[in-house]
Amino acid sequence: MNWSALESLLSGVNKYSTAFGRVWLSVVFVFRVLVFVVAAQRVWGDETKDFVCNTAQPGCTTVCYDSVFPISHIRLWALQLIFVTCPSLLVTCHVKYRQKKDLEYATSHKGAHLYANPGKKRGGLWWTYLVSLIFKTSFDAGFLYILHHIYHGFDMPRVSKCSLEPCPNTVDCFISRPTEKKIFTLFMVVSSVVCIIMCISEMIYFICKRILKHKRKTDRMIREAFADNREMRPLAATRSEFRSKTSIRVDPTISIQNLNNMPAEEREKEPRNESTHEKAKVENI
Repeated sequence: MNWSALESLLSGVNKYSTAFGRVWLSVVFVFRVLVFVVAAQRVWGDETKDFVCNTAQPGCTTVCYDSVFPISHIRLWALQLIFVTCPSLLVTCHVKYRQKKDLEYATSHKGAHLYANPGKKRGGLWWTYLVSLIFKTSFDAGFLYILHHIYHGFDMPRVSKCSLEPCPNTVDCFISRPTEKKIFTLFMVVSSVVCIIMCISEMIYFICKRILKHKRKTDRMIREAFADNREMRPLAATRSEFRSKTSIRVDPTISIQNLNNMPAEEREKEPRNESTHEKAKVENI
């Protein structure tokens, strides 16, 4: 398989990815694709011819091999890498579609642009990026479950017993280089788990960033609306407008207790006396 072609296709994804996405892509190509191409294929290259069972019954070895290895690790990992990396192409395709749409809009509207930056993760592109992260995480987790379910774990036994037809009885079958294959299996599993954790972290970062951005925008709109309301609010009325013409002025030196004990007639005279004194002062002036 030509993995360089896939790498050239995904190289453009770095321009539209976050920091987590760039690290994820580096981990995929360095620790998964490169290890798969350089080492893993050679380790599993002799799995058929070096699978030996202690019987000469024709067809027994083939049947037992199919029972021990229902699907080859190499082919399963190849499918996993294809399914995991392809969702990233959704983002690239969406950006290309935006660029084409923006070019058509600029041609028909005399240079005006529909998108200020077609690669900016807003609107539909934001959802496309989030869906691609969900797909990548789901595919990696699904293939790990398939590998664990088919082989009943991630171990590689040295001896496997088989009693299927046409074997005459229970025979022992031996796998070539089981320890080396177990190490590579665990390495691929751990790298897949790391990629899953990175995708989940990127999703959390992506969603939290969107929520904080929306919250800041809402707070700014509230502050602007509050500022506009204060500018449009009329000036407060003066204290003289609130004061009634029939309001009673009381001597500030009199205590509340004395005021309550004062007869009603004297309380009515007190304001009258004060008003009389005020008029006298005005006349003297």
